This record gives sequence, structure tokens and C-alpha cells, in this order.
Amino acid sequence: MNVIKSWILPIMVGLIIAVFIRTFWFTLVTVDGQSMSPNLENKQIIIENKQGAIRRGDVIIFDATHEDPRLNSQHYAYVKRVIGVAGDQIMHRGSDVYVNNKKINQNYINVSQQTAGTWGDWTLKTLSSRNIWQKKDRNKAIVPKNSYFVLGDNRVVSNDSRMFGFIEKKHVLGKAYVPIWQSNKKLKEHINEQSNNYFAK
Repeated sequence: MNVIKSWILPIMVGLIIAVFIRTFWFTLVTVDGQSMSPNLENKQIIIENKQGAIRRGDVIIFDATHEDPRLNSQHYAYVKRVIGVAGDQIMHRGSDVYVNNKKINQNYINVSQQTAGTWGDWTLKTLSSRNIWQKKDRNKAIVPKNSYFVLGDNRVVSNDSRMFGFIEKKHVLGKAYVPIWQSNKKLKEHINEQSNNYFAK
């Protein structure tokens, strides 16, 4: 009985707490691929925070199984940046992205990614008119209710909303954060704090 109290019980309590934290608060995840380069690199460890409101500029992790039809039901999670939220109009002109006719700050990527990497000029209407988008998302001029429009930072190689449509809120797993033990201040600004500096000044 004393053995149970001194060893097994604390271990069980610790496991319950760990499961609770992982399920409802945060967990560590590993980035797979280069779609968020140069800000998040392949094999980089980040925090998936399951709490908190999602804002423009936040980097999110979502279940892509129900969003990208090319996955053929394979379970996969994507890491992308939120460009627009419900009700937003979005367009790309030259090297600039506009949300509700306001230019956004894209200091987290280079000029090449802002221009050719972002597919030239488009609006949500022109993107969503293409047959490669999911049927539920086609022919929309604004981001639908409980949905997000997302882009990868490395837009040349990123599978994102340009290719398959909007991300439903119910498929979001959490917000991505660069952990405190990583010392790169600029990286933390580009991932953890970009929502505070979203629109260009």
C-alpha cells in the first residue's frame, strides 16, 4: 500500500496532467517540409497552442485531410499563415496582398516570394472560380463564416488556400509558436507576433 502511495499514485497523477495539457492546452510538433521557409524549417520543433483566438497573421496548424483533396484521405497536418478571416476580401497585385483594400505587411518573406511566388495578380473570386478548389468553396468573393484563407510563407512550393480553398475553423488544431528556448528574435516576431503588425504602415 505504501508503495502505491509513494510511487504509482504520483506517476498516475503526472500522466493524467500530461494528457490533459496535451489535449486541451499545447503540445510540441515537428515541422515537415519547406512550405513555411525561411521562417519555419523542415524538422524544426514548434509549439501547437490549442487555446486563444486566431487573428490575421497568425500561423496555424490544421488537419489537412478534410481540406486538401489531393491527400486521398491520408491523415496530414499543414502549417500555414492566416491571411484572411471570415468576411475578408483578399487580392494580390504586383508584390502586394490587400485585405479589405488595405495592404498587409509582408516583411517575413522576400520580394521573390511576394511576386512570382504568390502567382501574380488574383482575387478570391478568380481563385475560387477554378475547378481545383473544393466545390463548397468555389465562386466566393469573401472568406466564408467560420473559415480562413491561408498561405505558406514559401509560396513557390506551398499547398495552401490558393490551391484548394478555405480552411474551416473546426479543422484548426492550434496556433504555432516558436518556443522560448529558441533564441532567434526575428523568427519569434515573424511567427509569434506578426498579428500585431499585420497591416502595412
